[in-house]
Amino acid sequence: MSGADLVAAWAAHLRDARRRSPHTVRAYVRAAERFIEAHQLGDWAEAARIETHHLRAHLASRRAEGLANTSAARELSALKAFIAFARAQAGDPDPAAPRLRGPRIKKGLPRPVTPDEASNLADLVDGLASDTWIGARDRAVLLLMYGAGLRIAEALSLRGSDYPLGEVLQVTGKGGKQRVVPILPIVREAVAEYAAACPHPLAPHEPLFKGARGGALSPGMVQRAVAQARRALGLPDTATPHALRHSFATHLLSAGADLRSLQELLGHASLGSTQIYTKVDAASLLENYRNAHPRAAKR
Repeated sequence: MSGADLVAAWAAHLRDARRRSPHTVRAYVRAAERFIEAHQLGDWAEAARIETHHLRAHLASRRAEGLANTSAARELSALKAFIAFARAQAGDPDPAAPRLRGPRIKKGLPRPVTPDEASNLADLVDGLASDTWIGARDRAVLLLMYGAGLRIAEALSLRGSDYPLGEVLQVTGKGGKQRVVPILPIVREAVAEYAAACPHPLAPHEPLFKGARGGALSPGMVQRAVAQARRALGLPDTATPHALRHSFATHLLSAGADLRSLQELLGHASLGSTQIYTKVDAASLLENYRNAHPRAAKR
């Protein structure tokens, strides 16, 4: 067995057994590759003998290279998962990962856009596109994120067999978790306009959203289109495609949606991930109060 064999087995475990997203698989595999190479690990027994002080030294080395707190915490999580897997593969009766607390990370609140900004972004990516069907495509993707709360990867994972969209859509999210989301008429119409204009066949087993040459549309293309549109609109850098999903959650909560329903619509595994939107809503309420109330202190 070699280090490459360890990496291949780890990638297969993440992809097939844990059903992690492609992004997570890439990040976790790359972290394991760096660690295996640094410690010259060649089999599961060697990997299973890794202890807390090894991890601490490795992270200190990575921090010296300029790794930020958020990235260091993510890398530590990846390595702890890898070592727990290695211990299980080696037959360790107690395959728990070494205990090591990661760096503290100050969680920032999501930065949603307003309903008008969301509408303007979707309309402008359409208007700025190099081709009519590409503009219709990008608008449809953004409206799926804002109107149904989809992650960009979830929107781009839709297949030709999902079209035409009905009043509800079954979505497969992180960890293979499935949920059902309602689809607004304006979203259905936007996807239908794209499908009618798309010059490439929308085969049932192929991606619904196509790139310019007929392959799968990449997230980067959507992100670049939004970056161009937000600059034209004078919006901040936080006005990203993912901000539309934040806006979906925040605006539903403002309209009276309960947290449990919102958790289901967003596909969050834990209610704690959804509760952050209560802070966003409270922050927006306070900001509106300070800006609008005649007696609010102006600082």
